[in-house]
Amino acid sequence: MREYLLVFLVAGAVTYLLTVVAREIAVRTGAVAKVRDRDVHAEPIPYLGGLAMLGGLTAAYAVATQLPFLSRSQPFVFEDARTVIFAGALVCGVGMIDDIFDLDALTKLGGQVIAVGLLVYSGIQFRWFYAPDGNQFSLDPAQGALLTALLVVATVNAVNFVDGLDGLAAGVIGIGALSFFLFCYQLTVLNQVTRATTGALLSAALAGACVGFLLHNFHPARLFMGDSGSMLIGVVLSATSITVTTQFALPDLAQGEAGARASLVPMLLPIALPILILIVPMADLVLAVLRRTRAGRSPFAPDKQHLHHRLLEIGHSHRRAVLIMWLWAALIAFGTVVASLYTGPRMWTALGVMTLVTVALTFVLPVLRKPVLVGDTVDSEPADTL
Repeated sequence: MREYLLVFLVAGAVTYLLTVVAREIAVRTGAVAKVRDRDVHAEPIPYLGGLAMLGGLTAAYAVATQLPFLSRSQPFVFEDARTVIFAGALVCGVGMIDDIFDLDALTKLGGQVIAVGLLVYSGIQFRWFYAPDGNQFSLDPAQGALLTALLVVATVNAVNFVDGLDGLAAGVIGIGALSFFLFCYQLTVLNQVTRATTGALLSAALAGACVGFLLHNFHPARLFMGDSGSMLIGVVLSATSITVTTQFALPDLAQGEAGARASLVPMLLPIALPILILIVPMADLVLAVLRRTRAGRSPFAPDKQHLHHRLLEIGHSHRRAVLIMWLWAALIAFGTVVASLYTGPRMWTALGVMTLVTVALTFVLPVLRKPVLVGDTVDSEPADTL
């Protein structure tokens, strides 16, 4: 655990320091978010936050290879982690070009598909699932590659969609990464297998990079992650979940707390966890596509009706809207982990209380306490498109 904590801190510290460099590069190259009708920020803000986050992830990986425990782990742990970081660097590069020159959506999609190809070529793809009765359901290479592509591309664009307010995307993904780290680490403890896993390593590094970036990105933001950041963390999060299916067999990861079966591992975990962590932005993505197509518009056409815009409309301030969406992300992500590993009335009671508190803060708080308008809804990230 101490080595994972060090990985987290290194990723956070390096990302925090590199944001200054990334901001300067963005200003010099013209990678700046201009004020548009569909945005709610009032002045231009530099992009390229993804460059700093990539630096944090790379530094965390480099440090991990030198740590006493992790460095003695099986080679595939670092091989898979390196592949995921390479794939993230690829889409980060595409995102940087978009932040500077404004690429079209299909070109960005092409970059995402190439990143998926790199993952699949390196063996990071779905190969099989386990049914609740323990039987194995195998996928042929084409099926596994297609399912991997669908999950990665959907996750990347869901993160892109939620990147609409200062600190929103980084906070949601950081919370998701922390919950996934908790799942990976606790599951290995309960099943008494090696603590060194690619999932735990990458999720600790990703959480640290998000926290380091948030120190510059929370309202009022001094830097946006841009497409370079949203595509990077989307690829890393989704690929991290897939690595769980490539490194362990069912008997190694089937045990929960007090002998209970880990309910999501046999069949649902590899697909369900990224989706559940990002259920809020993915729901936003689906609703946006339906809304635009029903109106006879392209699903790629931008608008100002995302979920975070609705929270502002019902009376939340900018900071409060972000915190509310963080709460929902935490409820879903950590609720999934707790329900997967633990059982009993206390677990369900805790989840029920968490849900009631989150719902109350979402819908009751705007009525009881109106936000301060002056200077509180000024800077926010632009609502992005596919």
